[in-house]
Amino acid sequence: MHYFEALAKVLVVGLVLGAGLPAIFASGMVAYSFGAGGEEADGVVHKGNPALKYLGIALFLFVTLVILTAVAWITRTTIIHHFGIDLFPGISK
Repeated sequence: MHYFEALAKVLVVGLVLGAGLPAIFASGMVAYSFGAGGEEADGVVHKGNPALKYLGIALFLFVTLVILTAVAWITRTTIIHHFGIDLFPGISK
């Protein structure tokens, strides 16, 4: 169980620091493509699954939110200087 806890901590830190974002984006692509349905190369037709399609969209939105938050965090002092808006109040500059 000790190894599982260590792996879980590494996974969480990886997601927080952005290393897991490509994996989340890829999972969203897979979910969206399975949710859309369609025809495979061998001629088999799959019916779309709306739940998977919405899961894929939710994962895309999550990745977009993380990227926009990271850009806002990096540029926070410039935004405060030019516009006077503190996007992260309570966190020291």
